[in-house]
Amino acid sequence: METLRLLHSVPADDVVLLDDDGAPIGRAARSTVHTTTTPLHLAFSCYLVRPDGAVLLTRRALTKRTWPGVWTNAVCGHPRPGESVTDAVERHACHELGVTVHGLRLVLPDFRYRAVDASGTVENEVCPVFVASIDEDPDPDPYEVMDLRWCRPDEVTGLVATAPWAVSPWMVEQVRTGGDRLLTPTAVLSVPAGVAS
Repeated sequence: METLRLLHSVPADDVVLLDDDGAPIGRAARSTVHTTTTPLHLAFSCYLVRPDGAVLLTRRALTKRTWPGVWTNAVCGHPRPGESVTDAVERHACHELGVTVHGLRLVLPDFRYRAVDASGTVENEVCPVFVASIDEDPDPDPYEVMDLRWCRPDEVTGLVATAPWAVSPWMVEQVRTGGDRLLTPTAVLSVPAGVAS
């Protein structure tokens, strides 16, 4: 009976479906939404930096439905219906990496992309991009993250420039678009915690 109560208390893990203008039009189960014809839906990406300026890259677990085993930015995910994007960033950072973020800041509010992985599975997202700082060592969930690496900002931009095929397509576009706004820790550390739209 206790197990049944716990199951009913967990929010449905749905994503927010969007029309072509980015307005919400419905919901779908996250577990089934990514196919060869994935509808447009709401997501987010977040880059994490530490006080010495290093940027966290993570390698997606092999169990991930899209881009398994691929290196990418620190945290990606989907807000649930009725959940703010900032709350979703904080939830995913805690769940996937065991960290609390500080100075969360929206840097690419209008980022949107569509990409197809080697299996034919499509990502099709309106994906605002955030940057934040952390001051603790990540403790990754192995079902989400199989490896991680702290990199200098110039190493990240160099990786995207010379080997874009080695990282997620959304990270490639984000770094090319956002540049210093994503990879400069001083821009994050100067913003009080919780200030984000």
